[in-house]
Amino acid sequence: VQLQASGGGLVQAGDSLRLSCTSSRLTLRDYHAGWFRQAPGKEREFVAAISWSRIAIDYANSVKGRFTISRDNAKNTVYLQMNSLDPEDTAVYYCAAGRPVGTLRFAGAYDYWGQGTEVTVSS
Repeated sequence: VQLQASGGGLVQAGDSLRLSCTSSRLTLRDYHAGWFRQAPGKEREFVAAISWSRIAIDYANSVKGRFTISRDNAKNTVYLQMNSLDPEDTAVYYCAAGRPVGTLRFAGAYDYWGQGTEVTVSS
């Protein structure tokens, strides 16, 4: 495990959470970074991604306007601010880092992954 994700928890619908992703081995500013999630019984899906330069930022339609991805290179950390959480957001959230060419949405293009942090949103 090259990345460490944290910040998950049990919240109510409408609440907010901020997930963090850091690494003790990688200099994250050298990589594009993404967040993916996997709900029980479903495949892993793209949530958000940010390029190393912050120029390119992409969101899944389901989270656009509610989630914000950002990075703090001084802290070697990538964040996912999640607002207006919905029970449909319940999943294990994974951060990833890599150098995908083209789209940032393809999980297979990322080389490094965190262990996942669980987010549960109750109605």
